[in-house]
Amino acid sequence: MDGNFDRAAIAVFVAMFMDGLDGRVARLTSTESDFGKEYDSLADMISFGLAPALVVYQWGIVRLTELGWLWGKLGWITTFFYAVCAALRLARYNSSIGKGDPRFFEGLPSPSAAALTAAMVWLGTELDASGSFALIGGFLITAAAGGLMVSSFRYYSGKDLNLTGRVKFAYVLIIPLIFMVISLNPPVVLFGLFFTYALSGPTLAVLRRGARERRREQARKPGET
Repeated sequence: MDGNFDRAAIAVFVAMFMDGLDGRVARLTSTESDFGKEYDSLADMISFGLAPALVVYQWGIVRLTELGWLWGKLGWITTFFYAVCAALRLARYNSSIGKGDPRFFEGLPSPSAAALTAAMVWLGTELDASGSFALIGGFLITAAAGGLMVSSFRYYSGKDLNLTGRVKFAYVLIIPLIFMVISLNPPVVLFGLFFTYALSGPTLAVLRRGARERRREQARKPGET
């Protein structure tokens, strides 16, 4: 609220890191409980729903009023839309645990949506982005992140990777390599990574649809396999 937007964005990434650990720690220490599951959802809603919406609004969307009354109204509606979509995404995820293909998420995961908006704010702060172009860009990315969370697009979850058995040496090298690349320019690299991941769902959907259409066309042609 006092303008430390880069620190606020970093805090969202810290929350992502902790969110990836809490379940594993609970399983390793045999301290899983129904209370913990519900409390985890509450923490996710605050960290990946309310916090990013508030940060991105205070960072730039609040200044959409400079472009006119309508833009100002659309600004707060968009951030509210994002927070609501995060709540719906978390509720859908909790109700679908154990169902469907575990290799894919239905809709953009809320931590990834939060990372996209946080990286955008971090990058905008580093570049001192201002003006109507930056404001409208932030508005569009926030709205898109919210919509993708409640979409039916499939996103790769990585849950089919087996890290408990023998791990290939190449996989061991990938982890430090990723951190090395991120360290070169964290806001730019993180924004690029999560922007690409957000686009992967619609892109794969288009590719799958195109493949189905080609198969249908081949099936209609007699004498062809």
